[in-house]
Amino acid sequence: MANNEAMVHDKETGPRSGAWQTAITVLQEAKPPSFPDGAEVMTVLIQFPPGDPGTPPHRHPGPAFGYVVEGEMRFELEGEPERVIRAGEAFWEPGGDVIHYQDGNNRTDSWVRFVVTMMCVPGKPMLVLVDDDELVQRKDRRDPRPS
Repeated sequence: MANNEAMVHDKETGPRSGAWQTAITVLQEAKPPSFPDGAEVMTVLIQFPPGDPGTPPHRHPGPAFGYVVEGEMRFELEGEPERVIRAGEAFWEPGGDVIHYQDGNNRTDSWVRFVVTMMCVPGKPMLVLVDDDELVQRKDRRDPRPS
């Protein structure tokens, strides 16, 4: 259907599109465990060059919801297998105590760009790196590495 076929003209408000009725595609649905008290919402664009390993192991204070805009991201959360999320796909993580091991670029020939909306605790950093001692202590919670 051409754009003008979806248009309706209302005498008082002018032209109106009917395209909104089919414009939404649900990319993911999630039931996060909780939101931090007094949460503030932050949306960020993250961009890693070809082959970049991304952010070192870290955690977020609250849940984070993301969408890969371009390229492929290697994604790994504590207790889950590593996976690749491609452009057009969505992801989420619960935040809190869960370690986010990887968010690096899976490709060596192109950038990865992804948008993340996260629930942050006011006055606290949106991301905290996990030290090597804690990684060793929690190694049994990490899914086996691909061979």
